[in-house]
Amino acid sequence: MAYPRPRQVSWVVELNRSAVDCFLFPRLASGAVASLATSFFANLLPPCWSGGSGPAAALAFWGEAVMTPLRQRYVDDLRLRNKSPRTIETYVLRVAQFAKHFGRSPEQLGGEQLRAYPQHLIARHVSWSTFTQAVCALRFLYNVTLGRTDVIGPLPCAKRPRRLPCVLSPQEVQRLLDAACPGRDRMLLETAYACGLRLKELLGLQVADIDSARMVLHIRHGKGQKERLVPLSPRLLELLRSYWREYRPALWLFPGIKPTLALTDGTVQRICQRTARRAGLTKRVHPHALRHSFATHLLEAGVDLLSVQALLGHSHFNTTAKYLHISMRRLQPLPALLEGLVVARPVQVRVPGSATAAEGSA
Repeated sequence: MAYPRPRQVSWVVELNRSAVDCFLFPRLASGAVASLATSFFANLLPPCWSGGSGPAAALAFWGEAVMTPLRQRYVDDLRLRNKSPRTIETYVLRVAQFAKHFGRSPEQLGGEQLRAYPQHLIARHVSWSTFTQAVCALRFLYNVTLGRTDVIGPLPCAKRPRRLPCVLSPQEVQRLLDAACPGRDRMLLETAYACGLRLKELLGLQVADIDSARMVLHIRHGKGQKERLVPLSPRLLELLRSYWREYRPALWLFPGIKPTLALTDGTVQRICQRTARRAGLTKRVHPHALRHSFATHLLEAGVDLLSVQALLGHSHFNTTAKYLHISMRRLQPLPALLEGLVVARPVQVRVPGSATAAEGSA
């Protein structure tokens, strides 16, 4: 039985989208979907696209269903340099987008395409982080994996915009915590603010990381795979104990739907956004804003910059120094110049005869 043509076209479009998604985002695709997408592209390709060229070949080159030797070498080189799984996934995605844009394998692309691709990203108005990720991924591919250092020269790196982070006042932090749902949601936000944690560090906390004897919290999943210790206040320790008695987490301090898995970052982002709306905050509140607020409030309380750097886990002093531009501790005592000006009062001009007219009317 033949289906109507609109349903056939719709089915092909949906399958095409699923195939692209499973190749660019292999974690989201099951083996059955990936195999179906591979066979779909194989039947769809004209003969002239066989042999490592064409959009489908570029997709399959970096896909999960077809592990090509170059993709395997690229991932192995990243692992040898101890790159995190998130970095490897991001680099593979950026190179896959590069190959998909030109419809050919990266081995067949050279300096001309490397010069044109940054212009394509600028025309799409991508963010600074996306642009830099693409540049770093391509530099690693051509410098290390392919060994073609001669073609990577014209690839520039964008200048990072200097934007001040979003910081909440102590009163706004209190409003945010009061608006959070009691239990897990409030404990998440309180821990993130009280310890100044990144989102990945917060989600990577385990029950065994709480050292009540030394009153410290062991951060094992820091940025750059660096571990550190942050002080644990008595109030936070008591809150964590009450939370544990209620939820009884076994491994992860904040488990997801499955107890063996931690919460995802998207879940915490949505919790933070919903709580900010209930609190009536107009600022763009996200989990990292609590870390910015933690550092700023410490500086305003008189804590030295080196101690703040150690608490935040920054490798470079300049990264912590940006909070000096936000802290109002040194700016508020400055003299208010406008109040010191002597402003003359405006002279009232009396119109001749106005007083006489007013008396006559009375």
